[in-house]
Amino acid sequence: MEPPPLPLDLRAIERILPHRRPFLLVDRVTELEPDRRIVGIKHVAADERYLVETSQGAVLPPMLLMEAVAQVGAIMVLGKPENRLKLAFFMGIEKARFRRPARAGDVVVIEAIVRRLGSRMGVFDGTAAVEGVTVAEGAMTFALGEAPALTR
Repeated sequence: MEPPPLPLDLRAIERILPHRRPFLLVDRVTELEPDRRIVGIKHVAADERYLVETSQGAVLPPMLLMEAVAQVGAIMVLGKPENRLKLAFFMGIEKARFRRPARAGDVVVIEAIVRRLGSRMGVFDGTAAVEGVTVAEGAMTFALGEAPALTR
């Protein structure tokens, strides 16, 4: 089956993920190689309520940055026709590294590369970069499960 036409905008992403604003942390998907690789974009807007004010300005909390990486990976997996009635459950993260903050106004380019993908579990390596500089990275494990009737 052919992947959906790119780029995926917010409406297309909302048809795949159960998340909604303010917890939907992906604005667009620009590249998709099914079962291999995906690239998504997160615009860090100054008015997002979860930004933390620091001496360096308003920054996206590192764990929310990793959640954005996990959501990009989930789009790749849940976008497959056989997974449309499933949810991806974030099971763990290994070797998470936060190199520098993502600040208000940054455009974060998120890439997830499949390391292992089975019918019920998988692992992908994720990176988040701003202007070509890695700001966060880690290996994420997820499990697929049936979605409750309310999310279908």
